[in-house]
Amino acid sequence: MNHIETWSKLKNEEDVMNDHHAPFWRAMIREMTESDLHAASVLDFGCNQGGFLRTLYRIKPFRRGLGVDLAVKSLEVADALKGNMPIHYSTPEILDEMKEEIDAAFSHDVIYLLPDLRDHARRIKNVLRPNGVYYAATGCYAEMPLWPLWKKEVESYSNIPLPDYSINDFAEAFWAEGFDVAVQKCIPEGFVTCWEGREAYFPKVTDFLKYYDYKIIFRFSKKEEAA
Repeated sequence: MNHIETWSKLKNEEDVMNDHHAPFWRAMIREMTESDLHAASVLDFGCNQGGFLRTLYRIKPFRRGLGVDLAVKSLEVADALKGNMPIHYSTPEILDEMKEEIDAAFSHDVIYLLPDLRDHARRIKNVLRPNGVYYAATGCYAEMPLWPLWKKEVESYSNIPLPDYSINDFAEAFWAEGFDVAVQKCIPEGFVTCWEGREAYFPKVTDFLKYYDYKIIFRFSKKEEAA
């Protein structure tokens, strides 16, 4: 896929993404089975403005972080915000030069945008070390009741076309590449603000609550190949 400047045609959508996603980022981090990342190299696939890796580093510091995205202007923002954190940002082609260098990979509401899930699974498999893991969270798939509404809304401002995957499509792509696949709900702790002005996504507050039944985290585990 070609590079783009930003994921969204609307600057406000790009800039508020950190606030909207942060509760789910923390939920992903909380549910990780890995308690210590001090010696780990981590990857955020589809990092946008870099908020997830900054959040992860504050909660579970890592040795080295890499964020990749097609949106070059968003990467510039991410790089400006990283401070002295050990994080590098690049476009996804950098992954083609890597082989078994990542201990843990992550993506949040990115996997549903990818045009070829099997190719994505192969790419992740290639960069993960044996027994490495990939946590991919999403609430955007065909079985989610709000998806038809969301798809129409996001397509109105997205610089990326939207496929229409089912939840099984995600799992089957990684099964086909030999991963173990596990899944659970991605539920934030405590209170989460019901953002005024987001009625296009959640027409009613009850829709916001019901969404928690559909937001999920996949844990794709790379099996160590037999000698």
